Amino acid sequence: MSDDHATGAMRFIFEAGVLKRAARTGWWFAGVKHPESIAEHSFRTALIGMMLAAMEGADPARVSMLCVLHDTQETRITDMPHIAKRYLTAVPNTTVTADQVAGCPPAVADVITAAVAEYEAGETMEAIVARDADKLECLVQAVEYRHQGIDDVQRWIDSSRAALKTASAHRLADAAINGQPLAWLAPPPLPE
Repeated sequence: MSDDHATGAMRFIFEAGVLKRAARTGWWFAGVKHPESIAEHSFRTALIGMMLAAMEGADPARVSMLCVLHDTQETRITDMPHIAKRYLTAVPNTTVTADQVAGCPPAVADVITAAVAEYEAGETMEAIVARDADKLECLVQAVEYRHQGIDDVQRWIDSSRAALKTASAHRLADAAINGQPLAWLAPPPLPE
């Protein structure tokens, strides 16, 4: 690897760090003053994706990678709420990604651009599961915000639930909607 490629890879790594500070802006409409960051959303999306992949018979590692990369373009185009998309047109995520990784080592650029293209096409089982993970994470976050006293989150729950494709994602959505976010703090039930 040349010094230029190392520099290009580090540029992408630094750029991805912006996602730790960039808010998921749609939550502002629900009254969340300090919503989760894009990186926080992507982390749990990757975790959910890995679990869904195992449940659905897809490749958990591939799904996790698709989930980690699914919003990396938002360093450049921001997290546009759905209402903004009525008025603004952004270039495709694949175009943004190509610009982001242009200076990376070719092997790195190829892996990232292929993963983003797969996610955006939404045709492989891994892409379908990764997209479900994205929607399910949004639903889970809405449930958590509701339990924290944010009342106006039902539209996020409903739209996320309606977008789910896999049976496992539907089962997890039902468990989230009917569950308690802090139930994990209680001791596990004793075996009978």
